[in-house]
Amino acid sequence: MLRAAGVGVGDEVVVPAFGNVEVAEAVTLAGAIPVFADIDPVTYCLDASSVDAAITPRTAGVVVVHRFGRRADLGRLHTLGQRHGLLVLEQGESEAPYDEVAQRRQRAAYLDAKLRGVRTPDGGDGHTFQQYVVRVPGNGRPDRDAFARAVRTRGVECRVPVKTPVHRLPEFRRCVSLPETERAADETLALPVDSSLTKREMQKVVSACNALGGLLQPAF
Repeated sequence: MLRAAGVGVGDEVVVPAFGNVEVAEAVTLAGAIPVFADIDPVTYCLDASSVDAAITPRTAGVVVVHRFGRRADLGRLHTLGQRHGLLVLEQGESEAPYDEVAQRRQRAAYLDAKLRGVRTPDGGDGHTFQQYVVRVPGNGRPDRDAFARAVRTRGVECRVPVKTPVHRLPEFRRCVSLPETERAADETLALPVDSSLTKREMQKVVSACNALGGLLQPAF
């Protein structure tokens, strides 16, 4: 996709570090250099201001990744691309049938109303809830990981959506400041919101989380 668009050796392509490594790998395979920009803490997608700051004379494009069922701010990113003469490519998430999305939104609304002690996701802009990602309060990764273990012992599956930001992986290590990316990697946890979940199973998720919620307080 990048090579077909004319991206090649010596070019830079701005990509998110919060997410899968495949995007950065695709840039490298095209002979270009991945440059990491920070995310918006609400959508978990590329932040246009951070992208703007990452642009250099060698920048040829931006790869925008939609995340967890939230879409990036394409309006601002395309405007940025036009201003700098950059290619703006999107990596979308697979589309789910309308009924499945409606079921997930219903379950997400239930969790929004019932969960305590975690920061629930912002459901704006047509969120399809491919993942229901909360923020766990406390002291970052240690408390988030402890929370996840405790929830699992209560029989609820959960997962850390991004264990290591791409700019921290050995093959892509960069000395770059991405505070929102690192904060999200340390605090986020995906709870089950599948359309197949029964009401009893949803109640179990709430019970497991609320037994812990509010117990983890930030250190001062």
